[in-house]
Amino acid sequence: MELLTINQKTCNQDGICMAICPAGIIEIKDGEYPKPISDADELCIRCGHCVAICPTASLSHKDIPQESCTPIAKELRITHEQTVQFLRSRRSIRQYKDRPVDKAALKRLIDIARYAPSGHNLQPVEWLVLGDKTELKRLSGIVVDWMGWMLENNPALALSMHMDRTVARWDGGYDVILRDAPAVIVAHANKENRVAPAACNIALTYLELATTTMGLGACWAGYFNAAATSFTPMQEALALPKDHQAFGSMMVGYSKYRYQSMPSRKEPKITWRV
Repeated sequence: MELLTINQKTCNQDGICMAICPAGIIEIKDGEYPKPISDADELCIRCGHCVAICPTASLSHKDIPQESCTPIAKELRITHEQTVQFLRSRRSIRQYKDRPVDKAALKRLIDIARYAPSGHNLQPVEWLVLGDKTELKRLSGIVVDWMGWMLENNPALALSMHMDRTVARWDGGYDVILRDAPAVIVAHANKENRVAPAACNIALTYLELATTTMGLGACWAGYFNAAATSFTPMQEALALPKDHQAFGSMMVGYSKYRYQSMPSRKEPKITWRV
């Protein structure tokens, strides 16, 4: 099967598909229709730009057929003002309702997050979803064990991160590790993949922003993920594929409270070279 299929009845030969292709694998000769170069199948990164850009829906990719692409609904485009409020009103949620998040909602979040960009469109991110209360409490306890190890073996770093206070709060009955969140989503990938750290973090950022549109809230589980990357008992408990690493973890649940305003932030430090 050809990498690209062109409907010559509707193609207007405008060359946009060739111009937009990041790998430069489409050519158009005078008077002819677009076609892939000889080694296009090997070089193509399957980004779908050529399919998405075609104004007449005349181009189809063997792995991304035109009919599988959802048209952009102009009426759903948000304004600049709406975008500013959406991004500025984002909060890290650390108090959750005692209410589980159903599997369908979590799957929907991941479905949105999979559209996040990744280097060379490798899409390396895989997901671990944790939602059992007993297991989450056990994992929090392992994180506390890691903090105890850190306080004993690397006290300067541990104290700079206030692990002593965190352990004391845990001992006092307060879950400062996962905040009693009903679900935790872990983004993991092959540890040797150079694009994996950024890809996982960008995908989790997409996921976090998406929670607010579904009546949910989220917070990065920093302590949890730090233990997942360096503490053997935690790695054994998560049981990721042996060549994988957790590059980011997110608490997810229904916020116990509703925020009413958008706090200010530091002015940006900008070096202009324009």
